Amino acid sequence: MTILIIGGSGFLGTELVRQAASGGIPVAATFATRPSDVPNVRWHALDLRDPGDIDAVMAEVEPQAIINAASGGADWAVTAEGPIRVAMAAARHGSRLVHVSSDAVFSGTRIHYDESSLPDPLTPYGAAKAAAETGVLLVHPGAMVARTSLIIGDRRSGHVALVHDLAAGTRDGVLFRDDIRCPVHVTDLADALLELAARHVAGGVHHLAGPDAVSRYELGVLIAQRDGLDAARLPTGLRAHSARPGALDVRLDSRATQERLHTRLRGACQFLTGKVASQPASG
Repeated sequence: MTILIIGGSGFLGTELVRQAASGGIPVAATFATRPSDVPNVRWHALDLRDPGDIDAVMAEVEPQAIINAASGGADWAVTAEGPIRVAMAAARHGSRLVHVSSDAVFSGTRIHYDESSLPDPLTPYGAAKAAAETGVLLVHPGAMVARTSLIIGDRRSGHVALVHDLAAGTRDGVLFRDDIRCPVHVTDLADALLELAARHVAGGVHHLAGPDAVSRYELGVLIAQRDGLDAARLPTGLRAHSARPGALDVRLDSRATQERLHTRLRGACQFLTGKVASQPASG
């Protein structure tokens, strides 16, 4: 099975490419600015805004499966329209498709969200991700939409880099005590996505997040303790008192997807400390 990783030079994409290549899977990957340095990978430049680029890559690679891990932030042409173009190309070529989405599609009003929950985004990024979900499943009904949460690993992950910078006093900002998510480790997430791409799992929406619900500040403390930083130097605040838009408390319930997969998605307390939290995020 040849697999194509779109967005292969990003944080998640690099881990997907690394795992696929180390597992002996023929892998090709795309990049927007520059390729990663993972060996034994065929790299292709790709502009998701250009349907011709997508068709050219598909014709050259002829992948049996595609994982789209690319994101352009709030850029509608990349984040909303790009995945739909990928899905159309995948459907034409008969390729399985796993599209990576985000818990940003939810407002937090319900707090707990399973795969049947309908998007109600609050931010332009969340709206773009929600539009992509709808479009992908419309043009490629067999596609899988994999929603995830904060992705944690080394300093290439945004939250880990932020914690290091805040502890060092080299960046302004705070870690919110009322902004709650269900973080997932990048190696677990990549493993689960590759499993979805390889197995005969039904299309539709799947949740891939950890079982621990923690605030961004609590997560920051766990990262600081893991990395030998002074957690007392981490500034805290309340998102509700800030002007920053977005949901406060969004907890993805991944139990239904977990029952279909061999990959275990560890919670933040486990992958950062080795301990298992006593309460599941799904409550």
